[in-house]
Amino acid sequence: MAFRGDAHKLYIKLSKVNNQDAPLRQVKELKEIQEIRVFYQTIETTTLQLIYYRMVKEKQGSGIIPIFVTSIPWFFFLFSKQLQEFLFKEGSLLFLLFGIFYMVTLTISVIVHFRENAWAAVHIEIIQDIVDERGKHVT
Repeated sequence: MAFRGDAHKLYIKLSKVNNQDAPLRQVKELKEIQEIRVFYQTIETTTLQLIYYRMVKEKQGSGIIPIFVTSIPWFFFLFSKQLQEFLFKEGSLLFLLFGIFYMVTLTISVIVHFRENAWAAVHIEIIQDIVDERGKHVT
């Protein structure tokens, strides 16, 4: 199991495809980005700028998830005595279920946060490139 990240995995996939003399543009990850780019190229610049602003908002708005994740422990801390009495009243099974539920929710929300941020960044970069190619600047 390697922990090198998605960028390195993409590099490995691309190098394998390249060694097989297949066109790199046919790799699923690149085709997906190309489809997004082609779509945005069909949109007029002023509308594209509005989309850009919305994408920036979406990227910044995904920061709500980390706030939510970090505030939950403080909420539990405020009611820790009552929570402990409730969870340990029926034995440790209820506490175990609570712990598993909390960790799964935490993990999923962090993954969703970073994926949303990454996709928003991709869209923002594509839009910026297209608008720059057209000779206008988005900022």
